[in-house]
Amino acid sequence: MKLDQYDKAILNALQNHGRLSNQEIADQIGLSPSACLRRFKALENSGIIRGYLAQLDAKKLGLDLMALVHISMDKHTKERFEEFEREIQKLPNVIECLLLTGQSADYQLKVVVKDLDAYQELLLNNLTKIPGVSGVHTSFVLRKVVSGGALPL
Repeated sequence: MKLDQYDKAILNALQNHGRLSNQEIADQIGLSPSACLRRFKALENSGIIRGYLAQLDAKKLGLDLMALVHISMDKHTKERFEEFEREIQKLPNVIECLLLTGQSADYQLKVVVKDLDAYQELLLNNLTKIPGVSGVHTSFVLRKVVSGGALPL
């Protein structure tokens, strides 16, 4: 789908404030509500808009510790990676999992937990027990500088 200035304006408006009504977006970008809604639905149907979610404050929910965890695997086979990915999706404290290249690690996880004790429990009772995990290196996040940024259009 080729995006024009109105499509990009709709996407930017949603990235900056996802709860805007169709009328508010239409007013903001200079389209009629019906034309805006047609474009909006086309962006959803094309898969460019994948879904909607609220951004929650982890600290206010008692999740005070964020860690970036690099995972190394013992074998680089499709089956081993698929098994790891199935298991990692079961862990609610893992909020992001990326398969990497060009690093000493195979995966990078973003993890949120209550405290160091909770991280130790996750590490020892879950992460290191996933078949194929041969190494774990953890960095703890001191502060978020940029977070949840909008995609550049």
